[in-house]
Amino acid sequence: MSVNGGNKETLLDIRGMEVHFETRRGIARAVNEVDLTLYKGERFGLVGESGSGKTTLILALLRMIKTPGFIAAGSATLDDGTDLLKLNREEIRRVRLKRVAMVPQGAMNSLNPVMRIGDQLMLTIREHAEDGEIPDKHTQLKQVEELFYRVGLKPAVARLYPHELSGGMKQRACIAQAISLNPQLILADEPTSALDVVVQRQIMQTLRKLQNELDATVLLVGHDMGLMAQFAERVGIMYGGKLVEVGPVEDIFHNPQHPYTQLLISSIPNFEIKGEFRGIPGVGLSLLDPPTGCLFHPRCPKAIDRCKSVEPQLKEVAADQLVSCLLHEEDQHAPAS
Repeated sequence: MSVNGGNKETLLDIRGMEVHFETRRGIARAVNEVDLTLYKGERFGLVGESGSGKTTLILALLRMIKTPGFIAAGSATLDDGTDLLKLNREEIRRVRLKRVAMVPQGAMNSLNPVMRIGDQLMLTIREHAEDGEIPDKHTQLKQVEELFYRVGLKPAVARLYPHELSGGMKQRACIAQAISLNPQLILADEPTSALDVVVQRQIMQTLRKLQNELDATVLLVGHDMGLMAQFAERVGIMYGGKLVEVGPVEDIFHNPQHPYTQLLISSIPNFEIKGEFRGIPGVGLSLLDPPTGCLFHPRCPKAIDRCKSVEPQLKEVAADQLVSCLLHEEDQHAPAS
């Protein structure tokens, strides 16, 4: 079941996505029957512990899952009917950067260390341009200068190598690369994880400005709940490869419905209320040997007997808010007093 999003237009509709990894011990379901709708022009945040499937999901959208991983099922349909999960290698190459682009987590790992930054951006423009649309070198240089201006870099950066840039400058260069062909969807995989808090804020301000200029949709993956509160309009919570809650950012933070979301929110330091700092009990689940029923029930302080055997489904429990939890089904079936 999906939220209708009011009058918003759908940009990407993900249905039943599954990404598996083959191991000697069996199949690990890293993304497990995920349904998600992204709307045009929105900022969506995807949150969860390490190993919950966030990065795997966005890599699957760009068909960047490497062996032994593979997309086992599902669809990811753009507004023009294009199913990203069904495209061949050449078709997905044409979609990358022109329609869907990615800002990676490790900027240094995604930049070629022996190429100047400007040459890398020009190569990107040439490689992803349609046949017959490749601009001449002078035009490419002008495009690179314009991209640098938009992300807050000086034109002189074009002559530098990645090792000559600070962490924030490298991340800006990656953002410039991502927006080089004006994509409709920007996938940002923890773009500020290796940066100090001042630079983090600057990078996120740049990303928001560019999103508004392009009227693009941003899917931001991360662990930082505070960052999500400041940037995202809607938030999805992932656990064990599944979406367990989706809703407007205000509702997620002020009225979380899933026990896992509640524990995530309660783990955020609060300067107004004095109390004992508590994390989430237990350890993350094993994707090779997941529990029956609700995946979170071994760690859930509110679990009931049915949680051990019945798998909950993502259902709407309030306006624009989806939750996958049997406690809400119990509430719905409870007799009126």
